[in-house]
This record gives sequence, structure tokens and C-alpha cells, in this order.
Amino acid sequence: MTSGSSSVGTAFITQDLALPPSGRELEAEIRHLKRKLNAVILAHFYQDSEIQEVADFIGDSLQLAQQAARTAADVIVFAGVHFMAETAKILNPARRVLLPDLNAGCSLAESCPPHLFRPFREHYADHLVISYINCSAEIKAMSDVICTSSNADRIIAQVPREQPILFGPDRNLGNYLIRKTGRPMRLWQGFCIVHETFSEQKLLRLKLRHPSAQILAHPECEERVLRHADYIGSTTGLLNYVRESPGREFIIATEPGIIYQMKKACPEKTFIPAPPENSCACNQCPHMRLNTLEKLWLCMKNGAPEISMDEDLRLRALRPLQRMLDLSA
Repeated sequence: MTSGSSSVGTAFITQDLALPPSGRELEAEIRHLKRKLNAVILAHFYQDSEIQEVADFIGDSLQLAQQAARTAADVIVFAGVHFMAETAKILNPARRVLLPDLNAGCSLAESCPPHLFRPFREHYADHLVISYINCSAEIKAMSDVICTSSNADRIIAQVPREQPILFGPDRNLGNYLIRKTGRPMRLWQGFCIVHETFSEQKLLRLKLRHPSAQILAHPECEERVLRHADYIGSTTGLLNYVRESPGREFIIATEPGIIYQMKKACPEKTFIPAPPENSCACNQCPHMRLNTLEKLWLCMKNGAPEISMDEDLRLRALRPLQRMLDLSA
């Protein structure tokens, strides 16, 4: 990791001594610390509902990256996973970036280790590298442009047809984009453990029990799930779809944290999480769920864990990120 994880993690553990307040007192204390620190709390849609309630801004990867680039706060508290907090630091080198739990990683980012991606990228040196934002700062630094699930097709459309493309790290999103755009791409074979866990067989059984329900899926899902979807989109795209759709019942094939915002936006509608292969809660991201309201309070109280980064790496990772933001403006 680029965050100095061993020293930061130790600081976090040694200061983790005070018992946090509970309930509304805890929320009030977080808001007090936010004012004291001049902090902004950014939360991904996949965070627990109680974290979403105290956040200043809730969104998907593109929205959070844009918000991180615009913030005037002195401290960014990122209730998400490590690569998201890294992205905020890349865009805001002068601001402190805190992550409630330093172990909140990402299975997709971890499926693309830099020491393996580097020779792959060098082997296809004539390819333009488009990397999904769910990757480490080191992978971003090897890329030509970053994308998210909500803007990837628009970015690909701006690449000349004769220019070969290398896409990583998500193979499912890559295959979906090949089908959608008609552009052949060389793919890195990474994947998200959550989005590969949905069962096609159980999904079809669920559809039989709810024949009027529409199936909504994130493009990180496997093709065997996507082919049954009535709509495929980013987390924000899925949320906007249920707001605008006249439908009353939806099966949601992505991390179920988004359902909290769907219920808030459309309390009269029914949302059913798509089932995983087995009976576990594998459709919940274990990394996202490492963050808790208590850890959020502790990281603001202690000022740790804090994301730090080598300046040369930050500048190299900034260029493809800024290119994405410019193309998404």
C-alpha cells in the first residue's frame, strides 16, 4: 500500500482506548468533530445506513471523486474503501484524508497487483490503458485515463477507432463494455468478489416468485446475470432508474447498501436484493462493512488512520484521473 499502513495502523490501535458514545450522542459527537476539524464526510452508497445518515455527500465512485476534487474542507473523512481515500488524496494533496478502517480494501483492486500488471501493460505498449477507478494508485499511475462504470462508455467513445485499448482491472465490466460499444479491448482478468457471487439460478427462481419485478444490475456482474437484467448501470444509474421508473418492484443485483437510498427515494416501492450462490451474506462487501459509526468517530477524534502518499506517485496517478474528470465535465 501507498499509505504507510504499518505506522498508521499502529497509531490507530494505540489510541483506540476511549469508549465511544452511543446512539444519537455518537452522531452528535461526529457532527461536533466535523465542525471542529472543518471536515467533510464522503460516503459510498455501499456503506451502512447509519454512516450514510451522517455523511455530507453520498455517491458512487465518480461522484465522490468529483466531490473530493471540489471540497474546501481541511479534512476529508472517506467512508469507503482504500482506493477511494487514495483517490481523494491524489486530488487533494494539501488536505488530510482519513479512512475509518485502514483494512477496508477492495477485492477488485487487489486482483490487479502492480508487479503483475506492469509487464502486462509493457507487453501491449501500443495500447491505450483505460483503468477502472477501482484500482490502486500504482495502477492509476500506469494508466492513460481512468473511468468509472457511469462514464466508461463515453470515454471509450472518444478514443480513435484505430487505437487499441487495454482495459483493467474488471473483466466483467470490460466484457460488458465490449458488447455495448463494439470496441475490442484487451482485458485484465480481475473481478469483484461481491458482483461475481450472484446466482443466475436463484435469480431466475426469484423472478418466478416476483414476475412483475424488474431486474437491475451493476455491470461488474457476470454476463450470465446481466443478460437477464432490464437495466444495467452504475449505482447512481440504478438509483435514478428506480426514481423514474413506473415499476413498483425491483430485484437489485449489486451490493445491497444502495437499497437504503432507494427506499428513502421511493418508499412506496419494493426492493429485493439478488441472492448469492450460497446462504451467506456474500452479496455484502466485507471491506465496505469494516467501516462503522464508532470507527468513523474514532478516526476523527484521533486523526488516524490518515492516507499519505509519495509525491511522485501522486503526480503520476493524478494525470489519468484529471483526464477522466475533464472528459466527464
